Amino acid sequence: MNAITLRPGRERPVLHHHPWIFSGAIATVDGSPAQGDIVDVYATTGTWLARGTWSSVSQIKARLFTWNADEALDATLLRHRMERAIAGRAMLTEAWSITETAARSACRLIYAESDGLPGLIVDRYGTYLVVQLLTQGMAVRTDQIIALLHHLTGARGIYERSDTEAREQEGLPLAEGLRHGEIPPLITLHEPGLRQRSPWRPDLQFMVDIGGGQKTGFYLDQAENRARVAAYCVDRDVLDCFCYSGGFAVHAAQAGARRVTLIDSSTTALAQAQEHMTVNNITIPVEPIAGDVFKLLRQYRADGRLFEVIILDPPRFANKQTHVERALRGYKDINMLAMQLLVPGGVLATFSCSGRVPAELFQKVVFGAGVDARRDVQILERLTQAPDHPVLLSFPESEYLKGLICRVW
Repeated sequence: MNAITLRPGRERPVLHHHPWIFSGAIATVDGSPAQGDIVDVYATTGTWLARGTWSSVSQIKARLFTWNADEALDATLLRHRMERAIAGRAMLTEAWSITETAARSACRLIYAESDGLPGLIVDRYGTYLVVQLLTQGMAVRTDQIIALLHHLTGARGIYERSDTEAREQEGLPLAEGLRHGEIPPLITLHEPGLRQRSPWRPDLQFMVDIGGGQKTGFYLDQAENRARVAAYCVDRDVLDCFCYSGGFAVHAAQAGARRVTLIDSSTTALAQAQEHMTVNNITIPVEPIAGDVFKLLRQYRADGRLFEVIILDPPRFANKQTHVERALRGYKDINMLAMQLLVPGGVLATFSCSGRVPAELFQKVVFGAGVDARRDVQILERLTQAPDHPVLLSFPESEYLKGLICRVW
């Protein structure tokens, strides 16, 4: 049996059910665990603590699945955890239906550690699934996981998108491709639009490219925030930065924005955004611009151009702890520029998806940006990831998305 013994005083996080064990916490390794092998975790006193899977390359040496010595880490455990996660999303679907958001046709079905399945992410798009197997423990169980997902969901197609930096940090090759059934070239996703004065709530349509899109094809974590931000865009001139395929911009336009400008470095993403405007019968002026957001905002500042709403939803600036300081400078710079481009009383919706930048620190950065921009800033709303990305209290790292809707004077 493979086992690891912790250094003295390092058992507290494990006792509190934190699912990661870093290399620096380990005193000894008994046996010769290979990639993804099961390992038992012991305190210095010899007390059994938990059971998980081994990662031979990552600084996170073990991901924990159970704190019950009698519970085997096998197909039965995986199936039970998947069933629990799927049941949780069914409860959310019922709640969304009650609050008149039943039109939403996609969600995160399994969210890794938060659902007791470290390293496994599953997104559902209608009758299709997109999976990411990001750890050695999950990678070696790929066939088993795909079979279980098909059995539990009846998915018509399951596509793998394990092509992220997380795989490289695990010493795993990038993996992408069809794992079961079939996946159409484009999947139509439905999201509820802004509820206006009448009870009618139109569906907004987005075309998801599972194989070619970012992440698993679409940013499901922002689903509810898109509608929240749209409520501030009625009859206003809106600038959507890092727009990707236009999620925020389409919602803003449907809500009644007077004009929308979109900026992204990808011409492909901008073309998708324009297509989404057409599909959703958007007729207001839309200006797509390909380029570097930082440079373009500086150009707008030099030209004296102003907006009434600016949306900042940049990609992750801090993939590693060593990137945090650089990320903070980037967040401060981009928020300062946005504040300088807002009319007095304008609205800034600003986000960070960098898990290594906590919400309190992000707010301090936005405060610093306001000081440098010489603008007074009020926080109107605090936003986070959609509820199908639940936060596990014993694993605060699962809360990564934070946003602020601010009024800038």
